[in-house]
Amino acid sequence: MKIRIKGNFVRYRLTKTEVETFCKTGFYHETTDFGGAVFMYALRAKKGIDALEASFDNNTITVYFPDGERSSWAISDRVGYHHDMPLPGGKQLSLLVEKDFVCLDETAEDQSDNYPNPLAN
Repeated sequence: MKIRIKGNFVRYRLTKTEVETFCKTGFYHETTDFGGAVFMYALRAKKGIDALEASFDNNTITVYFPDGERSSWAISDRVGYHHDMPLPGGKQLSLLVEKDFVCLDETAEDQSDNYPNPLAN
């Protein structure tokens, strides 16, 4: 799972295996060890919500995914989920969780588990 953060925008991109694991278990995470601290980002299914939500606690970003959508995402054509989560003071946090496609340009990154890019034809 990859994370991209810019300002108040958080984006997760998951490979096929990661999406399948998440859909089966309701949880997926990655960690980055900085030596003195560990940063974690996680995707967790949550009952009772109909849009993405997020929290940041104990060096962990958790994006909550509607549990009712979890079982079908891996086998559907749906690429991802987006939601602008309202914050205090009229601000918002934009959240995006999506399937990771093979890049169209040259990259050294292993993309063997990514989804086929629909623009590759």
